[in-house]
Amino acid sequence: MKIGNFNTDENVLIVAEIGNNHEGSIALAEEMIRMAAQSGVDAVKFQTIIPERLVSVRQKERLSQLKRFQLIFSEFEQLSKVADNENVMFLSTPFDIESALFLNDLVPAFKIASGDNNFFPLIEVIAGTGKPIIMSNGFMEIEEIKESAHFVRRIWDENGIRQELALLHCVSVYPTPPEKTNLRAINELKSIVHTVGYSDHTLGIEAAVLSVALGARIIEKHFTLDKNHSDFHDHSLSSDPEEMRRLVCKIKSASEYLGHGKKGISAAEEKIKKQSRRSIVAAHDLNVGHKININDLDWIRPDHIHSLSPGDENKVLGKSLLRNIVKGDMISLEDID
Repeated sequence: MKIGNFNTDENVLIVAEIGNNHEGSIALAEEMIRMAAQSGVDAVKFQTIIPERLVSVRQKERLSQLKRFQLIFSEFEQLSKVADNENVMFLSTPFDIESALFLNDLVPAFKIASGDNNFFPLIEVIAGTGKPIIMSNGFMEIEEIKESAHFVRRIWDENGIRQELALLHCVSVYPTPPEKTNLRAINELKSIVHTVGYSDHTLGIEAAVLSVALGARIIEKHFTLDKNHSDFHDHSLSSDPEEMRRLVCKIKSASEYLGHGKKGISAAEEKIKKQSRRSIVAAHDLNVGHKININDLDWIRPDHIHSLSPGDENKVLGKSLLRNIVKGDMISLEDID
């Protein structure tokens, strides 16, 4: 999946989910971008929210918090420039149609949150932009995931758009306990889309690293400068800069171990292959004219260029020798009648 200049087939896209951990401070948001970039992530992601279009006016406490944490459109434009200066991808999840239309000029791909993976009016607008889509699948059964994926593809087909959809395994419990993480569900997503990933809400980094071994090509992990920054619960389940650095390092290490996945002889193996393979040799002294039987054969290292290899026994069995052969000497086709 190509997102801007990034290809998830070549490298795992590591996204620092800043979300609302800036708590409405543009200065803190900028610092978080800089620290995330120093941690080695590939992208930073925010949430673009118009509070009145997300929660009911009756949820006064929640609405008040969202307004305190809200960044206006011009501030997201500013953050996009900061991310560009830090050489990290800028992403933000829109939670309403107006925000999606605004973000279209700023982001190379759209992220759809678990809470909105069945918000089809929003999904339709996002799909209509023609940009790659990353969709978390918290709160969904597999058939619901297929339905949303089909909806996106139908919009693309109707508009002649050729684009890619990535699905992120997600358990929308904050934090997610290990026994509820269910990373093997990543394998099921591979039957729906080419690119799969993991949106991590566990404590620590182990789950995110393990998800790479299961095929996750996009990793999203919440990010904070201080796990104890405030009583806003997202901080405690987020990775701080040091933990994020370790996550990036371990994911890159895991990717090296996993390799390209195509079985073959490596260049390093080729150098020692001959020394590790066996040749067919005489098990004891053999005289000219002797008809070779299985008890006359032994198999030892190394594999010489002119020797016969295990599996070639029938080429010599029952054949007469044209010369004397000393115990341990290899037997070649030139030695038999």
